[in-house]
Amino acid sequence: MPEELPIACSLDAVDMSKRLATMSALGRSSLIEAEQGVRHAVLRFHPGAETAERLDEIVAAEAECCAFLSMDVREESDALQLTIAAPEGAEQLVDEIVGAFRGEGELVK
Repeated sequence: MPEELPIACSLDAVDMSKRLATMSALGRSSLIEAEQGVRHAVLRFHPGAETAERLDEIVAAEAECCAFLSMDVREESDALQLTIAAPEGAEQLVDEIVGAFRGEGELVK
């Protein structure tokens, strides 16, 4: 049986603020739409090498601080798709990440 990862973030307030700013900036420049469920979300971004690189950087950074999240970027014909999935107990984090990309406020982990 796989070991469950703890639902905890390792970012301090300064790094969290920087991550929020990074997500918000990418959302302002490239977010097309966001569909969200209870513990998952699918965000679509305008395609392009710069957007793909920025998404990959965010996914890699989130994997380090919030290893319990599953984040995956896929290239579609008309968009870059970011899929986020969280375990039970991390529903609020999905809301907060999507909100950050939408520019809707603070990301609290």
